Amino acid sequence: MKKKIKIKSEHFKEAPLVEREVSNKQLNRRNFIAFGAFTGLSALAYGGWRALYTSLVEVPGISKNARAPLRRALNQNELFMRRLFNRNQLVKTYPVSMAAKNVRQNSDIGIEGAFNPADWKLSVKKKNGETITFTMDDIKKLPKTDIVFDFKCVEGWDQIQHWGGVTFIDFLDHLGLHSEATAEYVGMMTPDKQYYVGIDMPSAIHPQTILAYEMNGKPMPVDHGYPLRLIIPVKYGIKNLKRIGTITFANTRPPDYWAERGYDYYSGL
Repeated sequence: MKKKIKIKSEHFKEAPLVEREVSNKQLNRRNFIAFGAFTGLSALAYGGWRALYTSLVEVPGISKNARAPLRRALNQNELFMRRLFNRNQLVKTYPVSMAAKNVRQNSDIGIEGAFNPADWKLSVKKKNGETITFTMDDIKKLPKTDIVFDFKCVEGWDQIQHWGGVTFIDFLDHLGLHSEATAEYVGMMTPDKQYYVGIDMPSAIHPQTILAYEMNGKPMPVDHGYPLRLIIPVKYGIKNLKRIGTITFANTRPPDYWAERGYDYYSGL
């Protein structure tokens, strides 16, 4: 015979009506606050996105095709990187044995089409307006420097590479371009004028910045910028101009191919 279990009714007593009403009000208030906070944050995020998307594009110039807030952010980043820059701080170098044998080639802007090395010359426009020209023989008479470093691209890849040439500071010094070294910027452009960069002078005269004419101890291949290209380890690859045709100096920013397309003008590491 089954034993009946008696359960006292007080175990199931409901909370007083007043307590239930207070509890419901608290729950409703919390739900309201949570919903309000979610709505407010969503509106703030959407407003920020709309402000960025609908803000005026910069007036076409040295830097363009970036919404004004984004450009301001890039400019603040540049100021931060400039403050960190130290001409005496060198990038890490590696033994030649670690250099890539197959050096990555990422772009041919400015070096497309047929090229006759006999027609090449380097034109340097001095601050006083005078233009002087140099041949590869002139450049190879200057002290040679080699560097093996980790080349970095804005696309996210990097590769240890070996380059040889003359440091830019030696180029200026040995050719008597001391006045030009006092300018705030250096501009470089390919012979066909399709690719061009602007470099702040402190980075240009960094002791590891070179005008390179060798890769892995041999004459540079055409698709890497033969006969002369810029190697600037303190910058991303977009500043390492291939096949330099013209060098200029100025106290205002020279044109820069990728900055005109919304990238960071400074592009420092």
